[in-house]
Amino acid sequence: MKPVIEICVDRMDSVTNCAKAGIDRIELCAALSEGGLTPSLGFLRQARKQFSGKIMMMIRPRGGDFLYSQEEKNTMLDEVSLARDHGADGVVFGCLQEDGIIDEEFTSAMIEKASSMDITFHRAFDVTPNLFSSLDTLIRLGIPRVLTSGGHADVWQGLDSITALIASASQRITILPGGGLTDARAGEFIQQTGAKEIHLSARSKFASAMKYRRDDIPMGASQILDEYTHNAADLSLLKNLRAL
Repeated sequence: MKPVIEICVDRMDSVTNCAKAGIDRIELCAALSEGGLTPSLGFLRQARKQFSGKIMMMIRPRGGDFLYSQEEKNTMLDEVSLARDHGADGVVFGCLQEDGIIDEEFTSAMIEKASSMDITFHRAFDVTPNLFSSLDTLIRLGIPRVLTSGGHADVWQGLDSITALIASASQRITILPGGGLTDARAGEFIQQTGAKEIHLSARSKFASAMKYRRDDIPMGASQILDEYTHNAADLSLLKNLRAL
């Protein structure tokens, strides 16, 4: 059986390329530079028109840690309903207490709000104090999937942990490895871990079509970045993945 390939996207051209390549599932985000935030409803609706596979919508109201205020939690609950109403198949979220333990009460509220939608608990899992205890919590709560780099900066550093998590999960929850995984080594990673699903961005840099440019004026960055290139899912890399 071929592994399920999930591509995280924050641009419409990335969605289009995923559709062309026959990718199984996308994680729809805004601001992948921040690890992924909640995308706009307009983006979701247009993505739904273009992509016939499964769309998982990120529910994350801001960058930074995963300790949320009550107002932020209310926003996240509303966004789950909006995601369902506008074509998402599932939602992706993660929430912790101040001690780093999974916030079970709010996670349960999100599960209830999602109802029959698919759910992924994201890499907030990786910054909990004990991955295996956290895995047991997610299984007990009924979360079907967890995105993880094995509690390390990337999946290669977390390779042993991911392999152990897959063994510990024992088909009770799907381990979705992601973080630092590339199309070039995806097959190698799957062989080493036995992962049934993988998560990556498969992006390349593309030049902007802008002819008139003001490189000296950044839009919101504290340092001047190159705003005349963009990172988007690369159709050739996506096709390589499908050929695994």
